Amino acid sequence: MITDIIEPTSPPLVRHSNLLLHHGDHAVTRSELAQTPTPRPTKSWQPIPHLRLLQVVEKALLERGFVVIEQAHGLSHEGQRFFGLLQVQNNHPGHETSKVVGLRNSHDQSISAGIVAGNQVLVCSNLCFSGEIQIARKHTPRILEDLPQLAYDAVVSLNKYWEQQQRRIEEYRRTRISDPVAHHLVVRSVDNGIIATRMLPKVLKEYREPRHAEFKPRTLWSLQNSYTELWKGRIDLLPERSRKLHELMDDLCTLN
Repeated sequence: MITDIIEPTSPPLVRHSNLLLHHGDHAVTRSELAQTPTPRPTKSWQPIPHLRLLQVVEKALLERGFVVIEQAHGLSHEGQRFFGLLQVQNNHPGHETSKVVGLRNSHDQSISAGIVAGNQVLVCSNLCFSGEIQIARKHTPRILEDLPQLAYDAVVSLNKYWEQQQRRIEEYRRTRISDPVAHHLVVRSVDNGIIATRMLPKVLKEYREPRHAEFKPRTLWSLQNSYTELWKGRIDLLPERSRKLHELMDDLCTLN
């Protein structure tokens, strides 16, 4: 069981970070995060202070040997909702992606506290999340007492998601697709609620004229990055969008 919370001595926030937050979020430092008021609990609901969640997850990462090398945090809805990004040291420096942990929390009962495992493409800072782990389905009265162990158990699961995502990336890069298949997938992504109809030509343009040479091969990997390039700065929507996009693309390769 994790007990003490150790406040990291590394810089609190890199404001010009490659970790991109939602355009509507207000980027904050740790001290600003600490000053965000937490609502009073009720008999059935116990909100978690945003900073407390961050500290507990950082401690759990440290306990599992993960080193946080960069972080960025944002608040929205007048401080009621929090989303943070923690980049952890990659044990496989030859890979073209880095490991990212996303944190979320709310004080307005809109979302439960949770962790998402993600990857960031080094060449363009595109983010894509592979799995979501709930800290608790609800902010129950015992959550503050149980939070350290819940966070530790969640962090234990991160490697599984990163391994899954690395296999997915390798498979996407091997899977070549024709233009008709790419067009069909983009139309299906509209039908599945992954993008709005107005975004369809933008995704196709990004795929046909990629701004990064690494995405010129006609593969699923290039097509996925056509989406994530346009999703930059929408961290709040990325986990659900990533999940739906993976479900669609996995059907074209051996992952399903």
